[in-house]
Amino acid sequence: MKNILIILLLFLASCVAPKKCCAQYDVAEYIKNYNLQATLKKHLKFSTVYGAVNGGTSVSDVKVYSVTGEQLEQSIIETPYDYSLTIGIRKIARFGYENRANTFYDGTESNYTDAATVGKVKGFEYLFEVDYARQQGKDYVDQHHFIRYSSDDDCEGPFCIDHFAAKVEYLKDGFADIEYFELSERYRMKKNADLAFSIGAVHRLAEPYGYNPLEEWILDNGNLHYTYLAIQEGYTIDVANSEYKDPSGAIVANNSEVWKEVVIPQVISDYTAKKRNELKRVIQHSIILGFDYYKYTKKRWVHAWGNVLPYHYDDGGEFSYHKYNDGKQWYDYSGGIIYGIKMNKSLGYFVEGKYNKYWNREWYDFKFGVNYIIF
Repeated sequence: MKNILIILLLFLASCVAPKKCCAQYDVAEYIKNYNLQATLKKHLKFSTVYGAVNGGTSVSDVKVYSVTGEQLEQSIIETPYDYSLTIGIRKIARFGYENRANTFYDGTESNYTDAATVGKVKGFEYLFEVDYARQQGKDYVDQHHFIRYSSDDDCEGPFCIDHFAAKVEYLKDGFADIEYFELSERYRMKKNADLAFSIGAVHRLAEPYGYNPLEEWILDNGNLHYTYLAIQEGYTIDVANSEYKDPSGAIVANNSEVWKEVVIPQVISDYTAKKRNELKRVIQHSIILGFDYYKYTKKRWVHAWGNVLPYHYDDGGEFSYHKYNDGKQWYDYSGGIIYGIKMNKSLGYFVEGKYNKYWNREWYDFKFGVNYIIF
């Protein structure tokens, strides 16, 4: 399979070679006359730099009652307000069905087409966005950056490649707990004006998903040896005096019930986060197959795309995902669809969504609805 992968990459390189030989171009003259300022101006033209702050009430405060001796005590768990601070720059051509109803970008838009394999226009499109957010009392830093490029046949220039699509992307979704860097390059062939298929290679850099930091602490009966784990992390237990102390020496529990139900979950959470952060990122090389379809009329439109990664190169590393999958191959995939139809002047409905599954981790969002205009 390694040889097949190498052959496939060589085949793709030959397929995407320009029809004109590079010798037919004066590359040195091209570089000499290259105008960096004009190129930057071209790619920044019509781009939008935006920044926005959004906020609102989070979940309501919760009253907690407890009994100490015969005394009833009451406390309130407060959840601070939700907010997001978004900063970004984007240059992405809108498809026919996208209605720019808002005057400004505020960072809350759900742009499903950002996940598409190719954009509406040939050439470069890009997005760089950072979100600092708090949701239900938890802080997140989300990032989504990508540059994608596509070209059709008979393009011009010494560095132009026919039938080619590429995308470099970095995604960090704190709420879904997924983070990776991805680079893909594909040979893309149009079946017709609406449908295209692609094949190529994708390279992903991420933490070793599948690794379980608690595996070494699991006993033969399947239970977790949490007591020794807590002691290793610096906690101390004084059974005689019913005192359970954290690494700083502060008492965090005075009975086994609080220790098990409150303290131990936090110990496990801190330990797994620490072990995950200690690991180096691993790179995964895979074959990717995909399609994209786009057809638009004023009364009906469909935009769909899909990708499947059926083969992944196993480098035999300690944290290779093959190790956590019993040495077997697996399928990673992603896709999306945007469908809308206006049945008549009054009635219309739409379905939009995207779905991703990498390393057996899923994240997705969708929406659908009906509009009826009363005349």
